[in-house]
Amino acid sequence: MGLPRETVPWPVADLRHDGDADIAPTLKRLLLLPRRWLATATRGVDHDGILRQIADEAGWSGRYVFLIVISAAISLLGLLMPSVAVLIGAMLLSPLMMPIIGLGFGIATLDFHEIRRAATALALGSVIAVTMSVVLILLSPVQTITSEIAGRTQPTLFDLLVALLSAIAGGYALIRGRGGTVVGVAIAIALMPPLVVVGFGIATWNWVVFSGALLLFLTNAITIALTAALVARCYGFGSHLSPHHTGWQLVLFAVAIGLLSVPLGAGLRRIAFEAVAQRQVRDALGDDFPPGARLSQVEIDHGIDPVRVRAVMLTPRIEPDADRKLAADLRRRLARAVDVHIDQVRISPENGAVEAAQIARAGHGEALSAATAARARDRAVADVAMIVGAAPATVRADEPARTIRATAAPLPGLTVAGYRDLERRADAAAAGWQAIVAPPDDVALPVVAIRSGVIDDAALGEAGWVSARLARTLLVDGATLRQRTAVAAGIVARGGLAAPGRAGGRLRLRWMPPAAE
Repeated sequence: MGLPRETVPWPVADLRHDGDADIAPTLKRLLLLPRRWLATATRGVDHDGILRQIADEAGWSGRYVFLIVISAAISLLGLLMPSVAVLIGAMLLSPLMMPIIGLGFGIATLDFHEIRRAATALALGSVIAVTMSVVLILLSPVQTITSEIAGRTQPTLFDLLVALLSAIAGGYALIRGRGGTVVGVAIAIALMPPLVVVGFGIATWNWVVFSGALLLFLTNAITIALTAALVARCYGFGSHLSPHHTGWQLVLFAVAIGLLSVPLGAGLRRIAFEAVAQRQVRDALGDDFPPGARLSQVEIDHGIDPVRVRAVMLTPRIEPDADRKLAADLRRRLARAVDVHIDQVRISPENGAVEAAQIARAGHGEALSAATAARARDRAVADVAMIVGAAPATVRADEPARTIRATAAPLPGLTVAGYRDLERRADAAAAGWQAIVAPPDDVALPVVAIRSGVIDDAALGEAGWVSARLARTLLVDGATLRQRTAVAAGIVARGGLAAPGRAGGRLRLRWMPPAAE
């Protein structure tokens, strides 16, 4: 038994016409299937009751404002802690869901009064949530970008699909009275946390966080509203509309989804490229270095052109021209220009276990999100570069270790003590980071004197520092074997590498030839 003509949700042309006798019975049955399905789907739906329920819950009210405030506060705490359990509590409240659903049903029925009511409630609720978040974050001593905040700043097409499928489930649950399903939909879509992250971005003046979270919120809100409109039309709402109105609704849905897909698709491609680049860089480093080599640190900046790769390799054999070879290899693997710089640290095979443990610890460090951390890092890098006279592009920051490494520009007449003082000044300027400054390779080595059997402690400290910064071994020549051994031991005790050298002449330091290291 079919519905009266005015209750059919989609305008369906009468199948009876003069050529009916020429249409095969199978084709006629196929053409009648959509009409029969629609009649079955809308049977028992209380259209007036559902519209009254939406009208009661989708507008502005004191209860709505109270839930907005509570949900925003809980979301902010969950984001800053961070705690998934707390965030789920905020999602369950979901005060923004009903205004968005109301907007969708208003579009389905072309009820402009309902559209204005729902849109006003949604806009004012969003403003309250963002404003409250900005104020609380400005008052909070914690303004760190946590993993939960960072996770809501890079929306992709997957988020669009989640919103689309969740909106279908939510519309069905509302129409069919399946209240338990709405709870799951509220958790899946999560409208309030992205809105609170928008406030975080405003409070911290972080455009990356602000724009990413706003895109995620708009994606969820627009997709839910338009999908709810289509679900409502399928269940008989707006049956008075003409095919022309139906066409415009479908065009609106397709255009909105298409426009949202552009930045979300770009985000998905970027994340996919970053995952591929991480794997390819590690594979290339493993292939181009000898067995026993270990990757100690790696930093990949995908946001610039060419892609910048900085790494530290612990290797039993120094590979000449490694930067050029790796750049060519990665250019072939990634199909993009790559700027590569590898710091090679020669290790002994017996130290492999110790180095492997260090690598394991470094690999488990949680990287800071690219928002405020990137700004602070770039500022510290620029300060260090200015102090040591180096180009900012040559200064490398290791975020997990919180260190900034730079090589000072050659300054005529400056001694090891002077370069060491330069490092202290750079370290003081790089707030929150440890500045490690290496002197030029041709820096004059300190003179270690022994007076009344006492070795010059300041000179030993300078020798240990320059040896550690350049990762090279010092040979102690001259004087007696006992004195050479004592000076070498003093340099090693101060963090350097040293060994007794040749006898004869006064006590002096020189670099061990590379071939002998």
